[in-house]
Amino acid sequence: MSIALILVYTAVASGFLPLLAASYNYSRLDRVLKIMTAFCVVSAISDLASLILSHFKVAYNTYFLMHLFDIVAVLFFTAIYCHVFYKPLLKKVTLLLGSISLLLMIINGLFIEGIKVYPSVSNTVLSLFLVPLSLIYFYQLLTRQEFVHIEKQGLFWINAGVLFYYSVTIFLFMLWNKINQAEKAEYYMVQSVTNIIANLLYSVGLLCKPQKTT
Repeated sequence: MSIALILVYTAVASGFLPLLAASYNYSRLDRVLKIMTAFCVVSAISDLASLILSHFKVAYNTYFLMHLFDIVAVLFFTAIYCHVFYKPLLKKVTLLLGSISLLLMIINGLFIEGIKVYPSVSNTVLSLFLVPLSLIYFYQLLTRQEFVHIEKQGLFWINAGVLFYYSVTIFLFMLWNKINQAEKAEYYMVQSVTNIIANLLYSVGLLCKPQKTT
């Protein structure tokens, strides 16, 4: 078994770590972390389904799932960031960017790349949507008036996972359909490793206890 394939299996398995963390800490999760838990459930099922379909050489259905997952991810993260941003303007900007991203993904799936092709454009749109929002959230977290231990905030770790994953893989998503088939396995190793680290960060976030501010 190749290293690339081992990393793929490990990445899929790591998707269930946030679910274990959320199950253990579910009674302490607030509304936003419960939304994130629901997203992790969808993500884990999607990754597992894609792996099974790939094993049976059903690539077209795998790509359809990827297109669908991108749309679902926009909906989930739009809800999450609308909840965590304090300023009404940021909430409106998030809704606007989420709506634009959703529209672009639907257009891409129907008229540009199509659902039978790897969603390079949709993945890129998702990254361009989430990277700025995650940076804005970090700025909001670091400039709060009240004292908080940011490392004890669940959303700090989850936001770190979002920023890390989508900022690292954005160029891979952009160039995926232009990469030679023989080299794709090596490039996909980057995505697998990044996915594993992101899932670990999500797990840490879902294990955090609510912190009182002073």
